[in-house]
Amino acid sequence: MSILLTIEHLEVRYGDLIGVADVSLEVPAGSVVALLGSNGAGKTTTLNAIAGIVPVSAGRVTFNGEDIAGQPAYAIVRKGLALSPEGWRLFTQQSVENNLLLGATPLADRKRIPQLLERVYAVFPRLAERRSQTAGTMSGGERQMLAVGRALMSEPRLLLLDEPSLGLAPAIVDTMYDAFAALHKDGQTILLAEQSVDLALEAADYAYVLQVGRSVLKGPAQEMAHNPDVQKIYLGVE
Repeated sequence: MSILLTIEHLEVRYGDLIGVADVSLEVPAGSVVALLGSNGAGKTTTLNAIAGIVPVSAGRVTFNGEDIAGQPAYAIVRKGLALSPEGWRLFTQQSVENNLLLGATPLADRKRIPQLLERVYAVFPRLAERRSQTAGTMSGGERQMLAVGRALMSEPRLLLLDEPSLGLAPAIVDTMYDAFAALHKDGQTILLAEQSVDLALEAADYAYVLQVGRSVLKGPAQEMAHNPDVQKIYLGVE
């Protein structure tokens, strides 16, 4: 299996503050890789650095054989990498469908937009039902679906998901993770940042654990699910 994304000794600084000190990981094509860690461990900063939203201070970010560290976000998304961010960042005064269409802006082949819309509506039927609804009037779960759908509209080779279960009701979380499983089965490569250990490890093939901005553990997801260091030391789960 070829490696789609490689991060080597990533460091991100905000002035004198260190957001990420030393993170290394690999994401094979066609896999789901979980990035685990408690709040403040550096998961969001790592994803934002990969996507070009925050600058890389040191290290390498290699996507599809190219070092993309330091490139702007608009250039990175055109290479086939899309982020569904924590907090959604939707255009709340626009309709569901307009938000999705904005996600297709990086596409070179505009003729693919109708097909991609139908794909998103198949993955998230609730969005199809609400395609004319204003995004700001949707529930939290629906907004999360829309954020993921918008990222899918750029037809990414790698989909970055930042805390997709955060603040959602259990039934909605189940719906979201069923959708991720369907995407994975369809060949979508996913890097998933999550605080919820059980959710992430059930969905993932492989996992990395971050602690205070550093990679501290890695391994196959099934093994990590039974690793007492993951459960007790790094994530505080008894």
